[in-house]
Amino acid sequence: MEPGPELGAMLGRIDRSELNGYQLVVVLEAWERQLAHDHAEFYGVMSDLSYSPPGGPDSPPHRQDEPAEFASDEIRAVLRLTRRAADHQLDLAYRVTMRLPRVGEAMLGGRLDLGRARVLAEGTEHLDIDQARRVVDDLIDDAPHLTTGQLRARLRRLTIEVDPEDAKHRLDRGVSDRRVVSYENPDGTGNILGGNLPPDRVAAIMRNLNRLARRVGDHTRTMDQIRADIYVDLLAGTGDHTAGSDRATVDIKVDLTTLVGLAEKAGEIPGWGPVVSDIARQVVGEQQDGQWRYQVTDPDTGAILGDGTTSRRPTATQQRHIQAQHETCVFPGCRMPAIDCDIDHTQSRTDGGHTLTPNLAPLCRHDHRLKHEGRWQLAKTADRTYQWTSPHGHTYTETGRSP
Repeated sequence: MEPGPELGAMLGRIDRSELNGYQLVVVLEAWERQLAHDHAEFYGVMSDLSYSPPGGPDSPPHRQDEPAEFASDEIRAVLRLTRRAADHQLDLAYRVTMRLPRVGEAMLGGRLDLGRARVLAEGTEHLDIDQARRVVDDLIDDAPHLTTGQLRARLRRLTIEVDPEDAKHRLDRGVSDRRVVSYENPDGTGNILGGNLPPDRVAAIMRNLNRLARRVGDHTRTMDQIRADIYVDLLAGTGDHTAGSDRATVDIKVDLTTLVGLAEKAGEIPGWGPVVSDIARQVVGEQQDGQWRYQVTDPDTGAILGDGTTSRRPTATQQRHIQAQHETCVFPGCRMPAIDCDIDHTQSRTDGGHTLTPNLAPLCRHDHRLKHEGRWQLAKTADRTYQWTSPHGHTYTETGRSP
């Protein structure tokens, strides 16, 4: 059903105790459509209120040409918000109804929820209105099928490429504000935060932390705890965590024309997302002695036509091919880079699956366990997508390629 009063009334009459798991998934999806519709109406009312002249209960429904200066204060009072929160809400209402009307239309139709709408609104705020609308036009059809993380990455790539020079200036301004701060938490613990750091350095640090953590054979701590302990040891100069020859290695994907300076397309650090062309060239320049992997793709479909490595000591052929073919874990929405995933059998060996490249796919450790212990089923389709079937009988598809 299309979202609106009828769907809302029907959902309100449902007795969840009478539904099984499969049916609850259907109802959950319907509620998402209805909530998106209701949020569109909510922000539409807010926007209309800001253009309404002063008056009483019997005033005509007139609108002003410009929003009232103190419109957010009525919103602040009626919704019991702080002044800053009311300003933020009214700004979002303007963005999804006036600045980016296609976002508001998609919300009203139940196709785009508030979280994804907020990503589009905030991710284009630095662009002029024409640029912002062009970027949204390119994304609006795919946005409902992406997680907010995937959507943010896709959006970042488009906003970089719509104005490469502005993207470089914004990055430079951001990095100039880099800092380290510490503060206490209510439970007595403390936080150390490095802010506004270069993205390639952050990716290298996290890659190194993950690599060191996997070396630790301690089953009494979670991976998060192990990473945190290594982080503290490294900063304090204690412990025995040598980085080894792989220190600060970063995977980067960049097209050849950008690499040689003939274009300014965004590069991509798998698991992190798009970066400006200068960062991509810098990362490549710093790793000239490392292993270089290449892949030849079909310009129309993006399919991998061939791949290889320039290293004198190549990686295992199958693992290299899988990592070239799939940028991330193949569970829907997962953005764990393939290089940090387990290589698992699509059809398990116990079910007759063989250790052949077409039967292998990258799965992050959590989703690997999900497949084997969580009763999720995985199948590879004829068009090289992956179909997951949940324990409740619903199916979801994923290509394994970065959005």
